[in-house]
Amino acid sequence: MASPEAHVPLPRSAAPLHPWVIATAGVLLALITAVLVFPGTSTSLEPLPFLVVTAAFFVTETVSLHVEFRRQTWSWSVSELALTIALVEVGGIWAAVARALGLGLSLAVQRYAPAKAVFNMAVAIVEVAVAVVVLQALPFDGIDDPISWLYLLVAVFAADVVGTPLVVGAIRLSGGNPSRRLWQELLLPIAVVGPFAVSVAVVAMMLTRQTGWAAVLIVPAAVAVIVLFRRFARVAGEGHRLQRVYEFARRVEQVGSDEDGTLRIVEAVKELLNADRVALWLPPYLDEEPRLVVATEDGRAWYDGPGDPDDLIRRRATDGSVDGPVLVSLARATEAEAAALARRDAEDLLAAPVATAAGEPGYLEICDRRSDALSFADGDRSALDSMLTHINAAIRQQQLLSQIRYDADHDRLTGLPNRQRLAVEIDQLLGADPVAGRAGLILAALDNYTEVTDTLGHAASDELLLVTAGLLREHAPPQALVARMEGEQFAVLLPGLSLAATERAARRLREATSTRARVAGLDLEVTLSIGVAAAPVHGTDAGTLMQRADVALLAGAGSSGVASYHPVLDQQSLRRLQLGTELESAMVEGQISVVFQPIIDARTSDIVSVETLVRWAHPRYGAIAPDDFIHLAEQIGRIGPLTDHVLDLALARCRKWLDQDIALSVAVNLSARCLGEPDLVDRVRRALRRHGVPGELLTLELTEGSVVDDSVRSSTVLADLHALGLRLSMDDFGTGYSSLSQLRQLPIDEVKIDKSFVLGMSTSQGESFIARSIIELAHNLGLRVVAEGVEDELTRNLLAEMGCDKLQGFLVSRPLPDDRLESWILARTGVRSAIPGTPHRRLFVRT
Repeated sequence: MASPEAHVPLPRSAAPLHPWVIATAGVLLALITAVLVFPGTSTSLEPLPFLVVTAAFFVTETVSLHVEFRRQTWSWSVSELALTIALVEVGGIWAAVARALGLGLSLAVQRYAPAKAVFNMAVAIVEVAVAVVVLQALPFDGIDDPISWLYLLVAVFAADVVGTPLVVGAIRLSGGNPSRRLWQELLLPIAVVGPFAVSVAVVAMMLTRQTGWAAVLIVPAAVAVIVLFRRFARVAGEGHRLQRVYEFARRVEQVGSDEDGTLRIVEAVKELLNADRVALWLPPYLDEEPRLVVATEDGRAWYDGPGDPDDLIRRRATDGSVDGPVLVSLARATEAEAAALARRDAEDLLAAPVATAAGEPGYLEICDRRSDALSFADGDRSALDSMLTHINAAIRQQQLLSQIRYDADHDRLTGLPNRQRLAVEIDQLLGADPVAGRAGLILAALDNYTEVTDTLGHAASDELLLVTAGLLREHAPPQALVARMEGEQFAVLLPGLSLAATERAARRLREATSTRARVAGLDLEVTLSIGVAAAPVHGTDAGTLMQRADVALLAGAGSSGVASYHPVLDQQSLRRLQLGTELESAMVEGQISVVFQPIIDARTSDIVSVETLVRWAHPRYGAIAPDDFIHLAEQIGRIGPLTDHVLDLALARCRKWLDQDIALSVAVNLSARCLGEPDLVDRVRRALRRHGVPGELLTLELTEGSVVDDSVRSSTVLADLHALGLRLSMDDFGTGYSSLSQLRQLPIDEVKIDKSFVLGMSTSQGESFIARSIIELAHNLGLRVVAEGVEDELTRNLLAEMGCDKLQGFLVSRPLPDDRLESWILARTGVRSAIPGTPHRRLFVRT
């Protein structure tokens, strides 16, 4: 095959000529040359020498060195041997006729295209004419004089030198662009084989003139010339193949890593193997679908066969049963192979597996050589085998670069697009239609991510993130893009949705993903807080939209779970940021204090406990709602210090009562996040010792969700706290997912009926029934019951009749700061003597 430089496209003004145009031009040139040269060289025809010379031309022309250019195949033979004999033995026009006949028969046997055969015969006539003219110009007088041998060599050399430019010119006119290497490939046989062939021809003629037995020597010599030329052709072919591999490697090194780079690889294979069609199928990789890259003469981007995993040839090439490329030719094909070739409308096919990083092999096939004289052979199979090394390396390099790009804009854990990729997608979406483009952005955060990480470790929280990613993929709309932000946050981009539609989608998504999932062998609750922003109402670029969705997420985490952006939230966000930075100093400076709400015995009205409630009086913002800064403390990881601060204030108050010989228990609310802190028990123990308060005068109130969480139930934290002597109370019972039967497995001492049931007891039989059921079942389990939210005497009486143990609410007292609590105690309570066996007095509410 010719070197790649020969395939540089011609300018558009020099379009390839039709083969018959070139053939006609060659015939005209041959006729003109014959008319000018041969009339003066007429000799009588001697049949036997003419037939011998014609046969010699046929044999020598059949042993050819082929040079391909696209669909054109040009041949170079050892015909100098026959030409030398023809010039001497038949001479003039009969030498031209003999060569034309012998060449014509050879080309017919080799099935050359008619136009090509006609042109080659015309060139042969011109070459003979040139040789005749040279001999006429020189004092050539037979082969007896040694100087005449040189004349013959010059004449044959001149014929070859004239014929070569004609061949190159035809190549150029037919669409090729010959290079210097091509000239070397065409002229090398002239310089190497031509002189040897002339010498053999002269020796043969001299010997036959001496004796007819010389044929015994001549035939082996002629065979030796033919073998030498065939060897030369084979070496040249191997050199061409090596050159093709080298050129292919050089071209592949310059290929990029994009999809166009893959097409360039396929086109390089097509050009360097001179193929009609080449197809490369690549399996799915990362987020890419399977690809079929095709290069064809007619510009088709697809054809049937290579993309089918059940195709016979593709299966054979990729199943590992064949070593190296597969060569299938219609002439030697089985019925099944013939059907596979017919499917492709091909006669010859090379097929090979391609190594990829996807774990599944790719598939490369090359259909039909463009040559009009040659088809694929074992040499091409070897060349392709060598090329595969570079193809595999190029594909792997492309996939490595794809992996790098993929990792740059995807989350490694979940495989979802990351913040950077989301920003690009938003900008592309909105940039496509800056005026009317709409998109909704949902930012979602896992509510218990930090708790799971602190309690169970990063492996469990990673598993929870994977579960959440799967839920979002499953329940997000089909057109949505789900992305993983940092930490516990995810994003869902909804193209084309308005703000109202995005809000509806966010609520549906939160509801659909609220479930319990098996993580690290435990059943954990999955709940999301969601912030919503939409373009163009909230922004027209990715940065603005994501920032405002983040602001909305902060609001959603502190409210109903879903919030949309509003300009007022910017100030709230700044307020939250400032509160977060001031939380520590607020505790030191006394801005964060506590109030106490008494809890009484339902039968005796004894004050059995006070619940400690935290308050923040901010110098700028005034009274801050506890839910706001408690949730903020949980988010920023400061809930532990805040709990310790409240616990210290409560135990200090308890210590003062003890110093007054009054036994009054204090209750402190414990966040679910605190139960996951490994040093919680030690901190509580140290606080009790620091204030000198016995454990039985401390009650820790736990939320229902935290108590029944599998991670808490599987740990010893509740048992360890209970071992300190303190009591554990389940707060807001009835609003979660637990049942009283679950409490049998936990060291819980009491339950508090949520005030939502208590407030409606006086007007709703249903609420009364729920409260009664809770009290009866709790007593059956040995638990005490506290009713919070008691605001009227009717409710108090109903609860007392039901057997409720303790009451808390505005009917008894509102939450009071320390100084007002002292005043309330002096005004509303009396003192009972200590119960026998106990050292301290008791307080009771006077009626």
